[in-house]
Amino acid sequence: MTPNQNHGVRYTGLIDKYRDRLPLSADVHAVSLGEGATPLIKLQNVSRLLAVDVEIYVKFEGVNPTGSFKDRGMTVAVTKAVEQGSRAVICASTGNTSASAAAYAARGGLKALVLIPEGNIALGKLAQAMMHGAKVIQIQGNFDHGMALVKSLAENAPVTLVNSVNPYRLQGQKTIAFEIVEELGRAPDYHCLPVGNAGNITAHWIGYTECARNAGDETTAACGFCDGHCSLTRQRTIQHRPTLVGYQAAGAAPFIANQFVDHPETVATAIRIGRPQSWEFAWTASRESGGWFSSVTDEQILRTQKLLAEQEGVFCEPASAASIAGLIGDLEQGKIEEGSIIVCTVTGHGLKDPDTAIELSAKPVTVPAQQDAVRKIVMEHLDG
Repeated sequence: MTPNQNHGVRYTGLIDKYRDRLPLSADVHAVSLGEGATPLIKLQNVSRLLAVDVEIYVKFEGVNPTGSFKDRGMTVAVTKAVEQGSRAVICASTGNTSASAAAYAARGGLKALVLIPEGNIALGKLAQAMMHGAKVIQIQGNFDHGMALVKSLAENAPVTLVNSVNPYRLQGQKTIAFEIVEELGRAPDYHCLPVGNAGNITAHWIGYTECARNAGDETTAACGFCDGHCSLTRQRTIQHRPTLVGYQAAGAAPFIANQFVDHPETVATAIRIGRPQSWEFAWTASRESGGWFSSVTDEQILRTQKLLAEQEGVFCEPASAASIAGLIGDLEQGKIEEGSIIVCTVTGHGLKDPDTAIELSAKPVTVPAQQDAVRKIVMEHLDG
């Protein structure tokens, strides 16, 4: 953080907050847009509807600068690219990575090139990449084809690859675990995530593991991430790590099939990935945490997206809703114990995919500009 004459200390992004926990030079200038420090929202109405004795929180990553969790990793990856003298970054994307890469490249003075599947990207995400000045290349193939192309290009052209195979991406994304431990005063019992390319579930596990490894003794209980303000009081509390549960869309579920999927299909474009790049790492995170993978249908995803928006005021994109939809199913099946503290990562904002949201919602009602006509609609809505 840096001093501000008028307001004391101004939050300047996750690199400055966690600099000593990131693989960056102490004096490197952070390419930041103020990412991180996202809200941890305790669900109230949804929990009551489920009638289960658990605490459910959502970590709402949709309020990051470009509207998704990708910004956490991108600030570190692009900062490192600038430090190493790179002139350009490249990525394959279903949308969110392209938006984030383009924004942080612009901030860092780099050129950005993004490969996207033709016709398979939400317009909100495409608009971001274009507005930030990226060179957008649509390929006649899916994300997995694009990933193979950019990996090859990065080996043969002077560009830095900023997909999650870039280890600095995961280093930035691990900070979500730090924030959750700080806010809860402990790690949750379960952490639920949507899974596509599987970098995020890997990064979460890295973060929680580092929290546990940096635990102090029983008297100091210094976890190293909270500046002494996170109310951690005993070593055993800090060393607890959550069970990680990953949810995939039924039409794009390689972890459920235990093999790659050549033609993934789902309305949740952000997780429409059949060949996850963090395949082995994600399996390790699941196994070490005692967790599991499960799938949800597109119908469940969309129904839960609407439920979260209407009941809690949290508007997320479809892929994000997979974590809540999957959790609901596991709670109904009794796979999660009563009394548990659960965090779900809500990865992106609903405005990323406005077309899908509009299709789910009631259409506007058109009436004459007269009080009686408007009052009739008001009363019908109140009585409905």
